[in-house]
Amino acid sequence: MAVMAHEFFDSVRGKTYNRTRVIVSSHNFKLTPSTEDLCNLVARIQATGADIVKIATTALDIADVTRMFQIMTHSQVPFIGIVMGERGLISRILCAKFGGYLTFGILESGVVSAPGEPSLKDLLSLYNLRLLAPDTKVCGLIGKPVSPSKSPMLLNEAFKSVGFNGVYIILLVDDIANFLRAYSSTDFVGFSVTLPHKETAVKCCDEVDPVAKSIGAVNCIIRRPTDGKLIGYNTDYVGAISAIEDALLGKHNGSSTTVSPLAGKLFVVVGAGGAGKAVAYGAKKKGARVVIANRTYDRARKLADAVGGEALALADLDNYHSEDGMILANTTSIGMVPKVDQTPISKHALKHYSLVFYAVYTPKMTRLLKEAEEAGATIVTGFEMFIGQAYGQFENFTGLPAPKELFRKIMKDY
Repeated sequence: MAVMAHEFFDSVRGKTYNRTRVIVSSHNFKLTPSTEDLCNLVARIQATGADIVKIATTALDIADVTRMFQIMTHSQVPFIGIVMGERGLISRILCAKFGGYLTFGILESGVVSAPGEPSLKDLLSLYNLRLLAPDTKVCGLIGKPVSPSKSPMLLNEAFKSVGFNGVYIILLVDDIANFLRAYSSTDFVGFSVTLPHKETAVKCCDEVDPVAKSIGAVNCIIRRPTDGKLIGYNTDYVGAISAIEDALLGKHNGSSTTVSPLAGKLFVVVGAGGAGKAVAYGAKKKGARVVIANRTYDRARKLADAVGGEALALADLDNYHSEDGMILANTTSIGMVPKVDQTPISKHALKHYSLVFYAVYTPKMTRLLKEAEEAGATIVTGFEMFIGQAYGQFENFTGLPAPKELFRKIMKDY
């Protein structure tokens, strides 16, 4: 245990305390103990005469944080509860909601005093820490990895602009089923779902929207307030297909035509995962002829059969050019941070494509998109899909119309 006596500033409540108070702390750099062991530790620290109890543990799984929240909520003394590591980030953000006495943030980016510690700027500006209260609703992005996501920047600013009492956080999740069991409180109203959990999420929901069920992937989960049941949706396909159609038409505000510019086009989807299924389903619905290229041919064949398309091994993609003017949609992580030097198709093969789309947006310009542009193709970045699918998620989370112009304003400099 460590003892600290401080005059300090409480960043959660915005108050400066002038009287010296004694903080007695315990740090566990290996794990987060059971709830019973944490309770016993609090009692031992109280017995020292501490004014404030501080416990810092380590998250081996994001579900570990629920035990800290439980102690935090029921503590009869001023309590600081921190769970270290990227999986424990939510303990630092949601402390104000669950009754934590204060939290910690670094002053300079990159100068970290404990694993997973966010910057003070992010706590106050990105997560709107001073606006959080016990009745704040929690939304978040479930994935692995999640750190490159721009969703918190976009959605927290949008929440604030419309007066929605909510916060959107990133959630590094190893096992989505375990996560949803652990965070079953109605405080957690909805989640975005990204790689690699979109397909597994279908099985974790109590009900699944028919479109998402047809795709076989869920990227948005809403907890129904009346009964707490989890409802799964898919907004990926709308975001992706709308972005591709707009690019083909030279528009950015949606098409008013009844016939899609994708009708009759040969549409090659790279990847047979959740995003690949969404794009393939959307393209087929618009009348395109769909080809699925995947590292594992059997997965490509299964998806192709489901949408009435053709299957292709990814290794054969360079030699596949049945006609010019094809469309290519990369829905895999090939070329994503940190493997930015990779691409699913060689540059010389891109001459057969009139449009190339990449479903992720980190980085915004991948090697694939750069080489496609050099080959003369129209390119569509994952930014456009991200904006499109975010509209639907915002509306699912809040029940309010998405502030579309604000979304684009926030993201324009990204």
